[in-house]
Amino acid sequence: MLIAAVAAAVGFIWIRSALDTPQVHDKSDVYITIERGTPPAAIIARLRSEGIINDSLPVMIYLRIFGDSSKLKAGDYRFYSPITPRQVLSELEKGETRTIKFTIPEGFTRFDLAKRIKERLPAEERSEDEIVALFNDTSAISDIAPEAKNLEGYLSPSTYELHPLAKTEDLIRAATAQFRKTWKNEWTESARQMGLTPHQIVTIASLIETETAVPDERPLVASVIFNRLRRAIPLGIDQTSVYVAKMENRWDGTINKSDLEVDSPYNTRRHPGLPPGPIASPSVSSIEAALAPAVTDYLFYVRNVGTNDGSHHFYASAAEFERGKAEYQQWLKSQRQQ
Repeated sequence: MLIAAVAAAVGFIWIRSALDTPQVHDKSDVYITIERGTPPAAIIARLRSEGIINDSLPVMIYLRIFGDSSKLKAGDYRFYSPITPRQVLSELEKGETRTIKFTIPEGFTRFDLAKRIKERLPAEERSEDEIVALFNDTSAISDIAPEAKNLEGYLSPSTYELHPLAKTEDLIRAATAQFRKTWKNEWTESARQMGLTPHQIVTIASLIETETAVPDERPLVASVIFNRLRRAIPLGIDQTSVYVAKMENRWDGTINKSDLEVDSPYNTRRHPGLPPGPIASPSVSSIEAALAPAVTDYLFYVRNVGTNDGSHHFYASAAEFERGKAEYQQWLKSQRQQ
């Protein structure tokens, strides 16, 4: 009896010592994949062969007597060095999956996004045109915006963690799910009270997003848009012409005279009212500005060249606007010369 007790005590000390002794290894920069359904013994044996665990026997005894091998999860693991077997087991219970981070910036179009997907999703083998075509499936947001013809404006700008083998469909699911989380039911009601649909609000928000990066002046830009809509004055937002150029695969980074004259329902210089849909992914602040525009009599705005911080001067009269425009064009000329 005494011998058995001593043996048990010695065994316990041996197991505890083995579990808490750090092991130095050279695999800290390597992902080790544990496939779903791998038996615990095979997991421990694999880590022993990789040099992350020095001795698998005390670890298996510990799991059978004191631990719970069912808690060990499949995943992609990187084990720091040195690490104890007890810490290894703790990591295996977390279930780590290797991911890649993919960012949709505010103001991105579906054409910009297709290009980025080709560059940053290694598993995506389709062409940019084929990727863009996938954005035509609006089923994920059809209850919010039934009139949407594509997902432009509904791919929420954010940073997403995706599986290394993720494809466009995975990003679409994540980005539209994020949009649905962001969109509030009261926004739908606010749009209705304004006589607008959520789709129109998202469209206006996308225009605001492309016109200013300064959150504080987005309600002012919104006021200009609404004032022009009420007076049936063309919005004259050049980024809609840029959007047409991207849509027609001829955008070269410069707004040409032909871009401003193109006959497209998206060209807000030629056609009064809103374009058929959003032209970019709007931020929350742009959506909020579209829902709560400032009350002003502004009809124009021009970049503030004095501060050169992306902000604008706002004007109610055409004469004031022309003076501001002349100053801006002079500044632009000097920048080109430099």
